[in-house]
Amino acid sequence: MSDYLNGLFIEHSALQAIVVLSLISAIGLVLGRIRVLGISLGITFVFFAGIFAGHFGLTIDKQMLFYAETFGLVLFVYALGLQVGPGFFSSMRTEGTKLLLPAIGVLLTGTALAIGLSYIAKVAISDMSGILCGATTNTPALAAAQQTLKQLDIDSSGAALSCALTYPLGVVGVIFAIIFLRKMFVRPSDMPQPDSKHQKNVFIASYCVTNPEIFGKKISEIHDKHSHFVISRMWHDGHVLIPMPDRVLQENDILLVITKPEETEELRQIFGKQEQKDWNADNIDWNKIDSELTSQRIIVTRPEINGKKLSSLRLRNNYGINISRVYRSGVQLLATPDLVLQLGDRITVVGETADIKRVEKILGNAVKSLNEPNLVSVFIGIILGLMVGSIPLSIPGISVPVKLGLAGGPIIVGILIGTFGPRLHMITYTTQSANMMLRAIGLNIYLACLGLDAGAHFFDTIVRPEGALWLVLGVLITFIPVVLIGLFALRIMKLDFGSVSGLLCGSMANPMALNYVNDTIEGDKPSVAYATVYPVCMFLRVVIIQLLIMFLI
Repeated sequence: MSDYLNGLFIEHSALQAIVVLSLISAIGLVLGRIRVLGISLGITFVFFAGIFAGHFGLTIDKQMLFYAETFGLVLFVYALGLQVGPGFFSSMRTEGTKLLLPAIGVLLTGTALAIGLSYIAKVAISDMSGILCGATTNTPALAAAQQTLKQLDIDSSGAALSCALTYPLGVVGVIFAIIFLRKMFVRPSDMPQPDSKHQKNVFIASYCVTNPEIFGKKISEIHDKHSHFVISRMWHDGHVLIPMPDRVLQENDILLVITKPEETEELRQIFGKQEQKDWNADNIDWNKIDSELTSQRIIVTRPEINGKKLSSLRLRNNYGINISRVYRSGVQLLATPDLVLQLGDRITVVGETADIKRVEKILGNAVKSLNEPNLVSVFIGIILGLMVGSIPLSIPGISVPVKLGLAGGPIIVGILIGTFGPRLHMITYTTQSANMMLRAIGLNIYLACLGLDAGAHFFDTIVRPEGALWLVLGVLITFIPVVLIGLFALRIMKLDFGSVSGLLCGSMANPMALNYVNDTIEGDKPSVAYATVYPVCMFLRVVIIQLLIMFLI
């Protein structure tokens, strides 16, 4: 019996590694459900389970540990990139600068605090560089710091040890800082509304045609000059019509228009009077607006449609229907002619029932086919992500080339493939549940390995005098910038708490904190904000840590 148990838990093998990591994950996930004062750490407790397992002597083969930790992290960040890809560039255009400014503020505040504490506590910059990397959970920055120290003939062991000690509390410190912000400063109005992103991207309004300049003009003539809107329906003499391109506008026609919020005033000047009715409420039954037309949402499931422009299908001309909106990964898009369709898009079609049935056959609408995983794009994306992350980038004045690393490369490629893959006819669609499963498995493995590796020397180092000091300094560098900049972004910049939480996690390179935020805040805003700031901040941290060492040692 003892030989059997030794084979399962003690003797290093592939079987033993899987058993140990699975056991740590299972225990951590169960304990993570326990709430203390209304707070639970969820999946992050896997990390603590790993620390305790490592402390009590449980180990796995070093190569196996490194492989599993790397693969888990890569799988998590790539799946995250795929998820946020469709909404990433629209977020960059609308809120990119607004998200990046406070994120860089976190970075600079933490660095300045580290320099100040180094002089106050009389900690060598070489050791403080490791504390800073651990407190901000940034291993690529640690690698750059160690390389720079070696080139300056300075012992880098202190940096590695201080990083290993402060890293665990860097992981949970961001979570506690976000919890502190939410408990102390966040009002209900600061929370993102589940549908707020939809309302920002798309706005529905109705106009009465009273502008004499467009009387007798075709709809296509108006579209030639102003393309940022779609007419969903029109009413003429009390009858509802499909707004075909050659339809002529007459005085007092009523137009139901899908547009962007910032375009409504310009459209009022074009068409005439804007009606006061609110068409953006959640409880509108579009099929009861009139008895002549039906509104139905059709899912694109035919692979042949993937990557094609909406105009190339000629659905309006051939079938007499109209497409007003396209839902993609939680984002509502205008159905413009140049919109490239992707597998999994949900298209709102307006027309007669028989015509909609014919369009349904063109687009697919076979929900079951979407449940089949498209793993080819996942593995191709991971390969490309690792290749991009390994490219050395030379910067003038920096002695060591900068790399995006194991996390930076895959998340960037995931975003790009999630956004542009369909244009290359790559099937990148994964169901939300499949994407969440990939991310959860990757993060579980990563946290279990991270905790197991840190646990062996974690408590021994704490009891050393310098260890306790390093730990306190690391907590300050983690907690203070997150709270200060988070409060600034919330109150001064007027960002919602979902975006603030995401940018804080991204600026601290902390996927574990992001997972906690996603579990407690509804919607994709945290993930989009995280992916928006993460690559830039990770890159800047690698550069800044080298400058810190070169100028202050």
